[in-house]
Amino acid sequence: PFAIARHETTFDEYDRFAQATGRALPKDRGWGRGSRPVINVSWEDANAYAQWLSQQTGEWYRLPTEAEWEYAARSGGNDQTWAGTSDMKQLKDYAVYASNRTEPVGSKKPTRLGLNDMSGNVWEWVEDCWHEKYDGAPPNGSAWIGTNGGDCARRVLRGGSWDNNPEHLRTLRRLSDNADFRYNSIGFRLAQDLP
Repeated sequence: PFAIARHETTFDEYDRFAQATGRALPKDRGWGRGSRPVINVSWEDANAYAQWLSQQTGEWYRLPTEAEWEYAARSGGNDQTWAGTSDMKQLKDYAVYASNRTEPVGSKKPTRLGLNDMSGNVWEWVEDCWHEKYDGAPPNGSAWIGTNGGDCARRVLRGGSWDNNPEHLRTLRRLSDNADFRYNSIGFRLAQDLP
């Protein structure tokens, strides 16, 4: 059992961490901060934020595993092309895409599980190391780290972003990048283990 954040981590949330720990504030491209999803954060930054938030709250936060992210994006395992729908005509109701910038989190309709922006707005880091194929992944939904040829210098990204076309927003779409890479279409959301 796990819980996953309703939306991506925002600038408001991340900026408190950056200021408290003396980190540079990530650039927002002039789009505004506040409730927009934080961008220009690496996998390493996301993990540092999760550790800091855990220390501040006494709760344990982490990045979701790739399997958890996909399960949540598919509204509990349903076979949906995009998070919230398989109907291309409805995609704009659920996802920020083919746009010129991010939008505040929760601007679109939530999925059946009450989650926003699982497709679009920003690519989301997950815990797993990169594996070319998903064959051989842990059957229990845990993070797939360095076994079976995994590359832990690269980490998995899911969900697509504001500047992608619908093909990149599909719930099955996977990308990877270096764990220290930052870009204006990359952010994250957090998860927690449940008792």
